[in-house]
Amino acid sequence: MRTQVAIVGAGPSGLLLGQILHNHGIDNVVLERQTADHVLSRIRAGVLEQGSVDVLDAAGVGARMRDEALVHDGTQICVRGVRHRVDFRALTGKTVTVYGQTEITRDLMAARAAAGMKTVYEAQDVRLHDFDRAKPLVRYRKDGREAEIECDFIAGCDGFHGVSRKSAPPGAVRTYERVYPFGWLGVMSDTPPVSEELIYTRHENGFALCSMRSRTRSRYYLQVSLAESLEEWPDERFWHELKLRLDAKAQADLVTGPSIEKSIAPLRSFVAEPMRFGRLFLAGDAAHIVPPTGAKGLNLAVSDVFYLSSGLVEFYRDKSSSGLNRYSDRALARVWKAERFSWWMTIMLHPFPDASGFDEKVLLAELDYVFNSHAASTALAENYVGLPY
Repeated sequence: MRTQVAIVGAGPSGLLLGQILHNHGIDNVVLERQTADHVLSRIRAGVLEQGSVDVLDAAGVGARMRDEALVHDGTQICVRGVRHRVDFRALTGKTVTVYGQTEITRDLMAARAAAGMKTVYEAQDVRLHDFDRAKPLVRYRKDGREAEIECDFIAGCDGFHGVSRKSAPPGAVRTYERVYPFGWLGVMSDTPPVSEELIYTRHENGFALCSMRSRTRSRYYLQVSLAESLEEWPDERFWHELKLRLDAKAQADLVTGPSIEKSIAPLRSFVAEPMRFGRLFLAGDAAHIVPPTGAKGLNLAVSDVFYLSSGLVEFYRDKSSSGLNRYSDRALARVWKAERFSWWMTIMLHPFPDASGFDEKVLLAELDYVFNSHAASTALAENYVGLPY
């Protein structure tokens, strides 16, 4: 098989890249290790920066998002039982959009199928070859048979555990990582959200987040020890503990119900540099992970795709490699700002098991500064709604 760009990974970053390239007449093939149903079963975040919304609209896959998404003008942070609102629109003139990553993936899959683009699901044992030369190769097994794709470029959009980053030459990748000593226990329920905006809560028992996917489906999180298991958290215990961490109004407004999904996710900050190796380019979680506190994971994947697709379009349209040569530096400049913001939000809102009394007082002072300083609240809002591309 021959194509111009081979894309490894059929998550939102791989599918979005394929959609944008197709719109510009650039042939591409997407390879995915899992089935399409498995890809759609992944529960992920759903808070989109304005820039992400604009990219999805420009790619021609934003119609359902515009009809069904929830637009938020701000967010709320609760400390010691008192809620404080950060007004994004007043501070920055921008908003965020709540639309689940699963729905974005569904929209991209539908667009890809409608256009007749090639996607290979259940592609096993994917191997990347010769990306330091003019004609890279991607080899894989499908239905027990060996197959090969010859291409001009490879886009590694296959996540943190994927093959793309691992295929880089030994010693060519430098990684930076911080692993946090707790995780998020997440519960999805078909219940109305407790608030029209997200509520971030800092409580002595641990962090809590009240989020949503729609007006009838809620997503809630609790900070828990990584030593705990899902079996230790039946629904009754989860709802009881969540109520303990909320303010009085949220406690009264909370509607509980059976969980339809439950999971524990560890928190990690991770960056791999560079994001280019010859004709192999990394995008999304293959190159970086952020703790979900700042809602940046999916948004960083979209900005990576924006930079990478711009470089590839320039290459084929203008016969120029300038955009591709600048891809890693441009993407990483934005990645590190998002890493900083996500780290800051995580440090500020989560009690750490080894924190001292001094640490606690400093973080409470930091929050007080955010709530009472126009400059500080503007800085939070600017980062949350998304820095410019």
